[in-house]
Parts: sequence; C-alpha cells; structure tokens
Amino acid sequence: MDLGLVGKVVVITGGSKGIGLSCAHGFLGEGARVAIVSRDAGNLARARAELEAAFPDLAGAAPARLMTVAAEMGDPDATAAMVAQVESGLGPIDVLVTSAGAAKRTPPDELNPAAWRAAMDAKYFSYVFPIDAIIKRMAARGAGTVVNVIGAGGKVASPVHMAGGAANAALMLVTAGMASAYAARGIRVNAVNPGLTLTERLKEGMLADARLAGITPEEALARAKARLPLGRIATPEEIANAVLFLASGKASYISGAILSMDGAVNPIVV
Repeated sequence: MDLGLVGKVVVITGGSKGIGLSCAHGFLGEGARVAIVSRDAGNLARARAELEAAFPDLAGAAPARLMTVAAEMGDPDATAAMVAQVESGLGPIDVLVTSAGAAKRTPPDELNPAAWRAAMDAKYFSYVFPIDAIIKRMAARGAGTVVNVIGAGGKVASPVHMAGGAANAALMLVTAGMASAYAARGIRVNAVNPGLTLTERLKEGMLADARLAGITPEEALARAKARLPLGRIATPEEIANAVLFLASGKASYISGAILSMDGAVNPIVV
C-alpha cells in the first residue's frame, strides 16, 4: 500500500532505538525525509549507521533524507532549537512521532516523591514540549499529523508502573485534547498504546515485576508471555506499522484515537 508519505518531513523523538528506530525504518522505506532525535549522541550514531546500511541511497542524497539531532526533549529551549534545526535542514515538519522518554518501572514500596516527579519529567514533558513546539507551526500552515507512542500502562494500572502510567494517562488526555483543539486547522493527533514489545525496556519491566513477586526475571517473562492471547510479544516493527498508517493520508478521518496494541491481553471496550 502506498501511504503517500514520499517527501514528507518526519520528526521522530526517541528515534535512535526501539520503536522509534523501527518507525524511522518505516518512514524512510516510504520515501519520507526523517529526523531522528535522541539525547544520546552514541545511540544516534549507531542508528544512523544502521539506517544507512538499510538504505544505501541515504549517503549523499540531495536533498537530505536523514538527519540526526542530539537534544533533550524535556528541555523546552533544546526542543525549540531542535525544531529550528530540522526545519532549516529538511523543511517544514509534516509529521511528528513522539517516542522519547520512559519512566522507570518501580514497585510501589520503592516509590517516593522524587520517583513520581522523575516519571513526569521523563515521559510527560518529553512528549508535551515537542508537541507544543511543532503543532503550532503545523497549525499555522494548516496541515500536519502527530502520533504519540504512549503505552498500555496509561489505561490499565500496573503496580510496578503507577508513576509512569500516570504520565501515560495524562498523555492520552493531551492526545484527545489536541486532536479536538487543532482539528479545524488541519491537524490530526492520535496515539498508539503498545503492550509488551521486544525492546530494551522489556528487560527493565521484567526486573521490576520479579522484585515485586519474589521470582526471577526469567520467570516473570514466562508469566507475562503466558498472559498474552496471541501467544507472543510484539515486535517494534508491528508497532511502527500502525504509527505509519496513522501518520498517513490513509487515516485521513482518524483523529483523537487511542489505539491499543497489547495483543488483546486487556479485553476492554474503552
């Protein structure tokens, strides 16, 4: 299916690994121009090498099809500078995919005021600042799409993910609210809520589950897999496929949607 993304300028925060990097692969494969953003320059270098190996045409491409930007999305000034750098190098931003920042999974007895605040800084503000900076530019031009990769923990409470889950729930409200506020100005805003996915964060989650239950991380992972109706954990590519669809014109009448991608582990209506 041609998603109509050729030439579109796409910013992916958290684009140097995991789901964000899989999104970068997908958008580049559709002919988009992509800027991946991460706070870690080393991760960005590894991601660029991987993407250039997958898409040999990126080397020397004119105009440029891939940009890497090292910036902290929890810092509004750094976020504003990133946006200016991307638009100067690639052009006006058509699509924003937020996937940067992850709250540490923490058993309830280990939570404290610092942990609660850190979760909001890591997950909520690292999404809201780039959304705020970019959606206003999109609105001024009368077109744009935002897809927030949030997480199932914002809808179904987990004892080891309450602080991060609270940030996720807040981002779900931001998604719905922004979709309503900017619809008349040509902007669509949606979210994807992945469940267990084969990324580096999976290991952290299993360690927290294991501490809470008094079992090994391997046992925690086996129990988690046993609860999955589809019988397996999602791949980052599967999540990215949904992100690309929502960002494309094929989803032109979808806005304010929160798409659950947990493999039917939580059979709920809303």
